[in-house]
Amino acid sequence: MDAAFIAKCADPSLNPAIVEQFVSAAGSDDPLAVTVKSGGRLVLIPKPRSPDEALEVVRSNVGQAVVRVGITQFPAGVGVSDASELQTSMFDACENLRTGTGLFAKAARIVTKWYGHPTNKELLPQMLDDTIYAWKTGTFEGDNIFRAEDPGGPTFFGKASGDAKPAAKPSNPVSADEVAPQSGEPDTVTGAGIRIDLSRIGGQK
Repeated sequence: MDAAFIAKCADPSLNPAIVEQFVSAAGSDDPLAVTVKSGGRLVLIPKPRSPDEALEVVRSNVGQAVVRVGITQFPAGVGVSDASELQTSMFDACENLRTGTGLFAKAARIVTKWYGHPTNKELLPQMLDDTIYAWKTGTFEGDNIFRAEDPGGPTFFGKASGDAKPAAKPSNPVSADEVAPQSGEPDTVTGAGIRIDLSRIGGQK
């Protein structure tokens, strides 16, 4: 993933190498990717060929299934009262990265707080793995990470949430009512057990 693209679009509280690992492990290479799961099972859908087609797929399934979109595969408003509020901008790679990494950073702060805000950076691989797993399943320690409040504080071992200039407000923010409870099973599309190369995190080469 291009460094300039990450710098422009990703949440500034996340290390660029972590952004790359997150998208590689839990996201998609296709900005138009739409994943629909109902009852923990993958629903086969036609591959969208345009943002308009992708949006139509989302609107057809939102409120009835867990719908994830774009390069970060963030939840696209499951349970919204009016699907017409959803827009094609969620399929813009930059907008999707901004929204997705913002939500992932919040999940990281939830995990970091649960670990007791450690200072031992050797815990980073385990903390990152727990956060990616929580992203895929939608839950951490029994709580829905997308509904949970942002606890603030440090994001892993990086900046505290209040120290970084916030990214622009996403065009399709995910509210508490937009995300349905999700299965504890790993996402079928992204898969489980993906090996994560952390060699570039923490300045190592």
